[in-house]
Amino acid sequence: MTGQSRRPLVDAAASPIHGQGVFARSPIPAGCFIGTYKGTPTDEDGTYVLWVQDDEGGQWRGVDGLNVLRYLNHSSTPNAEFDGLDLYALRPIQTDEEVTIDYGPWFQADE
Repeated sequence: MTGQSRRPLVDAAASPIHGQGVFARSPIPAGCFIGTYKGTPTDEDGTYVLWVQDDEGGQWRGVDGLNVLRYLNHSSTPNAEFDGLDLYALRPIQTDEEVTIDYGPWFQADE
């Protein structure tokens, strides 16, 4: 497969949760690596900023998302989670199912 790239597991589309969302293009097994959140480092919060805590020292750093994973929406029962900047499936995710994460205890959903 030299010179070829793998087909992405997810794509962005209109979401019933909010604006754009991330959806599975094919079934994703539990524990599967979905992708890496890519972007530019930032110290300022923003719509597509993912905050991750460094293993050493517990320092928080922000990454202003530039790839499709910036469209991940919140769920209190997520089907994926980050390990650093890498996203993994928590359970099997079906084709066309929205991939969601838990934004954390400080997130207040608009209701």
